[in-house]
Amino acid sequence: MSDNTSPKRIIETERLFLRELTEADLPGLCRILQDKDATRFYDRAFTEEEIGQWLDIQVRNYRKLGFGIWAAVQKKSGEMIGHAGISVRHHDDEVIYEIGYMFEKEFWGNGYATEAAIACRKVAFDVFGLEKVCSIIRFDNMASRAVARKNGMKIAEMIYRMTAGKVVPHYIYSATRQGKGN
Repeated sequence: MSDNTSPKRIIETERLFLRELTEADLPGLCRILQDKDATRFYDRAFTEEEIGQWLDIQVRNYRKLGFGIWAAVQKKSGEMIGHAGISVRHHDDEVIYEIGYMFEKEFWGNGYATEAAIACRKVAFDVFGLEKVCSIIRFDNMASRAVARKNGMKIAEMIYRMTAGKVVPHYIYSATRQGKGN
């Protein structure tokens, strides 16, 4: 999977840089994706095997699409504190591009998710030429809903998704290249 080069940096913000994930990031991903608080809106933590499969998908997406979910590295410490990026989803026979993020609990409430999400929207439009991005957010995830609004997104639709065996309402927030949420 690696060729002995440093992972490619994609985005730099005031306090973060987003770079491609590598297998070396698996312990950091496990810290986040196995934390019951961080994954509470999924109603479960993930197994190491599931996280490894998810990581493999991201690496394939880098090669195929040029984007995916990236490691969010705090500039000050040089440590991965979360992940953020652009995923491909399918909804109503349509391909949609979702901006997503998740950070370690100790970094919540410091604006990192908003900083990363705004940077991902900008790179989606300016670098990858996407016309529309969205964030699919569980109805009761008020923090992520606030991030979506700060990222210039508006509610476009309510959908129902299966989450850990339960049907749960989610909002699709979206924004277009022209800057209008829809």
